[in-house]
Amino acid sequence: MALVPYVENSLPALSKLHKSSAHFRFADHDVHLAQDWKTLGVAAVVWDAAVVMCMCLEMGKVELQGKVAIELGAGTGLVGIVAALLGASVTITDREPALDFLSANVKANLPSDSQGSAVVSELTWGESLERYPAGGFDLVLGADIVYLEDTFVPLLQTLEHLCSDTSVVLLACKIRYERDTNFLNMLKQRFRTEEVYYEKQRDIHVYKACKLAPRRDL
Repeated sequence: MALVPYVENSLPALSKLHKSSAHFRFADHDVHLAQDWKTLGVAAVVWDAAVVMCMCLEMGKVELQGKVAIELGAGTGLVGIVAALLGASVTITDREPALDFLSANVKANLPSDSQGSAVVSELTWGESLERYPAGGFDLVLGADIVYLEDTFVPLLQTLEHLCSDTSVVLLACKIRYERDTNFLNMLKQRFRTEEVYYEKQRDIHVYKACKLAPRRDL
């Protein structure tokens, strides 16, 4: 998640982003998240894609119980928190400036007996990937992480590194611009990709992707 502070916006649709907290009910738990738009920008507010992703997790679009998962560009940590509450062991990642904020949200929302099911860690896409086991995750989660074109190549590199042939990538995103569609086309060159859910009211698409088998030259 890019760390881009934004100027206060008076549009009613964005007013919820400027609130200091956001509250949800997922996995039979009340989740209370701090938000900090003015300091950390888009990385520190809950976007609709994260909410829809959590809805998909609750609906069982992917198996979570006992799975090893990683969330990319976690922002407030909502998706990773819900994945942990639903039984996954989750590494919740973002860039270094957001980690203290992210860690506080994770600690505040996981019961004491679930604290070990989630760890917060720094990850800048495409950099120092050796810190994470190649193909070491059953599930890779990303909510509204496809919007900056400069990040597309390192994001794909990161997905390829984290995924084995049996890993599942779940991406929730709003298709705002042509470049977003371009990323999906890039993804389809390396991953078998299908849309598994569409939330019309919020205009959020959820895509499931698995690595394509290596091509064998004849």
